[in-house]
Amino acid sequence: VAYLIIFHILFVLFVWTYWKSIFTLPVQPCKKYHMSYADKERYENEERPEVQRQILAEIARKLPVYTRTGSGGIRFCDRCQLIKPDRCHHCSVCAVCVLKMDHHCPWVNNCIGFSNYKFFLLFLAYSLLYCLYIAATVFKYFIKYWTGELTNGRSKFHVLFLLFVAVMFFVSLMFLFGYHCWLVSRNRSTLEAFSAPVFQNGPDKNGFNLGFVKNLQQVFGEEKKLWLLPVASSLGDGHFFPMRALCEAQNPLLANEEQWEDDGIDEEPHGKVPLKEISCVLTT
Repeated sequence: VAYLIIFHILFVLFVWTYWKSIFTLPVQPCKKYHMSYADKERYENEERPEVQRQILAEIARKLPVYTRTGSGGIRFCDRCQLIKPDRCHHCSVCAVCVLKMDHHCPWVNNCIGFSNYKFFLLFLAYSLLYCLYIAATVFKYFIKYWTGELTNGRSKFHVLFLLFVAVMFFVSLMFLFGYHCWLVSRNRSTLEAFSAPVFQNGPDKNGFNLGFVKNLQQVFGEEKKLWLLPVASSLGDGHFFPMRALCEAQNPLLANEEQWEDDGIDEEPHGKVPLKEISCVLTT
């Protein structure tokens, strides 16, 4: 009875997280990131690249965007006609821009991003536990097969097949889940792990790294009782993310403002005001 209860709990959680990963549609940027008709017409009629970049910079002044392209320009999607929010990328399979895009997953036939990244992680975790549970419960019958205690011919094939499949999926899921756990601990997406986001001062792979605990809260939320349940609890709306080294009070896309660097993420001694806070007050 205990085995059956545990089995059905894992099975329900496995199906639930898989369903949420599939049917939770990727969140697209809101309307304020889309070009107006006048700006779009002005941008398309302009043939000089430097003037086009200036037009995008003027539009981006009103938006909380802090990352740039590799050449230092505004991140703009020609297909969706919008200014890309931070950590937003265009998915060629879904044909839309996805907030905090991680990757397009063929397992769930969906784009993994801000809206369903937590569900995808839980799907990997419960799949891993599900395979481990099946392998552990079948292993004793596998021992009986080798010792000759298992006489039924059909059951021999079922035991071997079930154990082989469970172990194979367990090993593959273990590496995949471990990799995504590492990404969560560093507050990176798969795309950011291969290509570091570019800020005013250049590429910074740890630009969104806030520390281990806060990085977990970015994905799973502040309510720990909801961490293991496939319900939406991620912080923010997917358009803006706290950053490690940039002050939120200033926009690094403005070239005429002074930029202040943060040498690390260590906490300042008690009783002293951090240098970054002083610089932000002075610039504002």
